[in-house]
Amino acid sequence: MSDLPRKAVTRTAKLAALPLGFAGRATWGLGKRIGGKSAEIVGRELQQRTAEQLFKVLGELKGGAMKFGQAMSVFESALPEEIAGPYRAALTKLQDAAPPMPTRTVHSVLEERLGADWAELFVEFEDKPSAAASIGQVHRAVWHDGREVAVKVQYPGAGEALLSDLTQLSRFARLLGPLIPGMDIKPLITELRDRVSEELDYGLEAQAQAAHAEEFADDPDVLVPAVVHQCEQVLVTEWIDGVPLSEVITDGTPEQRDRAGQLLARFLFSGPARTGLLHADPHPGNFRLLPDGENGWRLGVLDFGTVDRLPGGLPQPIGDSLRMTLEGDAESVYELLCEEGFVKESIDLAPDAVLDYLLPIIEPAEADEFTFTRGWMRNQAARIADPRSPAHQLGRQLNLPPSYLLIHRVTLSTIGVLCQLGATVRLRDELEQWLPGFVPEEDLELFEDEELKDEELGEEVAAAEA
Repeated sequence: MSDLPRKAVTRTAKLAALPLGFAGRATWGLGKRIGGKSAEIVGRELQQRTAEQLFKVLGELKGGAMKFGQAMSVFESALPEEIAGPYRAALTKLQDAAPPMPTRTVHSVLEERLGADWAELFVEFEDKPSAAASIGQVHRAVWHDGREVAVKVQYPGAGEALLSDLTQLSRFARLLGPLIPGMDIKPLITELRDRVSEELDYGLEAQAQAAHAEEFADDPDVLVPAVVHQCEQVLVTEWIDGVPLSEVITDGTPEQRDRAGQLLARFLFSGPARTGLLHADPHPGNFRLLPDGENGWRLGVLDFGTVDRLPGGLPQPIGDSLRMTLEGDAESVYELLCEEGFVKESIDLAPDAVLDYLLPIIEPAEADEFTFTRGWMRNQAARIADPRSPAHQLGRQLNLPPSYLLIHRVTLSTIGVLCQLGATVRLRDELEQWLPGFVPEEDLELFEDEELKDEELGEEVAAAEA
């Protein structure tokens, strides 16, 4: 029996205790304010105590609680420094670790799924897991053909725990709102619940990973481990070493941070264009920085359990709206947002106000290179979260169409990781190369003509030298 669900009533009781604790602290905060402390100071103390209790409970549970904790952890950059600082280590730990499944349970799953002689498939198998996450844990092993592999074993009862936890968390999502300023928690939890069945299906994960491994097989910048074997509740892939991105965040050199940030942005935007799939779980535990003699570092990408299927790549309206916003074309931007459903028919907004709302958010796409910082992220969050600001009032009137929900979360999460890294990134380069619509079609045709001419010239030179 896994220690993941143990007893559903125990898990539910721990999660159910969270809102009671929040309510108690609200009463405590009211007393402090009556005693003379300012609302701002009391608000921050409440936020700190809420974070403390939330991450303590999430750290003790796997399942949906762990999944929610991982999703939240990439937005740590939006928290005020005095609150974020003490919890950074706890959040990083959430991204990479959880209490392991008992060895006897692991062996039982492997016997049931791989057969009674499962051990003969491996030359070596390490019982101690190398990583543990929300629905499974990973063991290092050597496959019977000599390849080093990662064996991902799903926790028994993971599906029930995921759904139960996320249902419980959604009931008091409103109370979690102040934890991450400017972020609506409920849609995040709903979207996580909608993806449960997909993430539990290791067959789908194997297909997504294999597609990426094939496409990036000879890529100088990105490495995706190949799939070795897959069956229900077990996924075997090639093993990759490297520095976990969580370690780069805490101890990386400026060179490592910038390289990791550039490659993360490259993978985010190139993946859909090259595979028709968007890797939709961009927390630091899913990436490694690998030494590479020619380019310095490569990005290793793990865990394809959650993907968005985008056969045509990222939607062109994203690139069109970004480009038109940078050009200052308020009317065209507003018209496109209305067409795509970001502004409902019953809402009437001033195009210039929408432009003013968007420009600070897309600042990284305007510069030749941009340094992502926690301070920048906090300023953006504060601008949108402050009920007195025009940005907050306008943001509440915008709508996020379901087809854009996962793309939006992945983009925000990636930006959160870039801010944790403090990376200087040439984001515009990646957008110009991979995002449909960001470069006007006439410029794109001109660029392709120039590329063709350069290629023909290169062939002529090579022929002449020969």
